[in-house]
Amino acid sequence: MKATGRKTRSGVVISNKMQKTVVVETERRLRHAVYGKVVKKQHRFYAHDEKMQAQEGDLVRIVETRPLSKLKRWRVAEVLKKAE
Repeated sequence: MKATGRKTRSGVVISNKMQKTVVVETERRLRHAVYGKVVKKQHRFYAHDEKMQAQEGDLVRIVETRPLSKLKRWRVAEVLKKAE
């Protein structure tokens, strides 16, 4: 994959019920500013999957792209790991 200025994220596909669209949930861990406890933050991204190759439970890499619809601003770059 060539180096571009686009943001990339990796996450788990939690829904593929739409045509050519998947919902990817990413998780990041950060330390709470006051209490110091490690907190998980989750975010859901709607991503375009042209070949409809991603299934629920797959680990995928998504790349930022131009707006494709009201909610879609990401596309699936590759499937990193298939779900069992």
